[in-house]
Amino acid sequence: MTLLLSAVCMALMCVAVSAHAAAGDISGGKDYPGIGRFGGSVMTGYGVKDFDATTLQAAPFVNGKPIDQRRVEGQITRIAYRTASGASILEVARNFEDQLAKDGFRPLLTCDASACGGIAFSRALDKLPSPAMVVDGFKYRYYAGQKTVDGKSSHATVLVSENNGRVFAQLIVAVTGTVEDKMMDAAAMSKGLGEKGHVPLYGIHFDTNKATIKAESRPTLDEMAKLLSRQPKLNVLIVGHTDNQGGYDHNMVLSRERAEAVALALARDFGIAPARMRAAGVGYLAPVGSNATEEGRALDRRVELVEP
Repeated sequence: MTLLLSAVCMALMCVAVSAHAAAGDISGGKDYPGIGRFGGSVMTGYGVKDFDATTLQAAPFVNGKPIDQRRVEGQITRIAYRTASGASILEVARNFEDQLAKDGFRPLLTCDASACGGIAFSRALDKLPSPAMVVDGFKYRYYAGQKTVDGKSSHATVLVSENNGRVFAQLIVAVTGTVEDKMMDAAAMSKGLGEKGHVPLYGIHFDTNKATIKAESRPTLDEMAKLLSRQPKLNVLIVGHTDNQGGYDHNMVLSRERAEAVALALARDFGIAPARMRAAGVGYLAPVGSNATEEGRALDRRVELVEP
């Protein structure tokens, strides 16, 4: 009986279902509901973004290049684990895959390193940085899956690899959605100028690689106009910022042209005196996020109001 109970316990430890933090887990992390973790694992990385993007592969690479690469935007959860010694890549991966199947996900792609596309494939994957997630380009297994519930689509990827005898596993779940409107109103702009002398605005949108303002920018332009109308003595600098994609000279010109387009719209459509606004562009010279990530580049693409 003792041996039987021991065998049952060992089997249960190898199921990727757990909902409790383990000793050694990073602070603030928690298992994904309905998926959990491989028994005996320690959480090494954790992050949730209300709106972000992740890239998944729905087919193996051909000649070192992706043939079905998909970008998913919405709420993104990234979790990484280091498993107890003795587990294999396949054992850990299969537990996650089985649990995802129980949760309603259907596989888009399941492959091992050589079948996926080797090192080139592993390098293209969305990964938490080392030491949270460690990937050997010759020893890994990858899964991508999708499910739809009540019209809302979710995608999940699992990446399992081995390094120095320890198996690392990463789960990414992306629930498709739209970005929350976090546009600043005139009062918030005024407060920001008063406290810091500048206000970053993310509600001004442009056509890709152009200075053409999109229609969805109207609410932010309305609030900028309210600010300037309510404070007739306020003069501002309108400063365009870009990420680092496309080169220095191009971005310096593009950022200036975008700032000029905003000033023109405020003068033409809202009657703000042009003399109260000066447009400038600084390209990617004043980043607020890392240009090494899409999240950082999104933060860098902005228009700022600056009080001279």
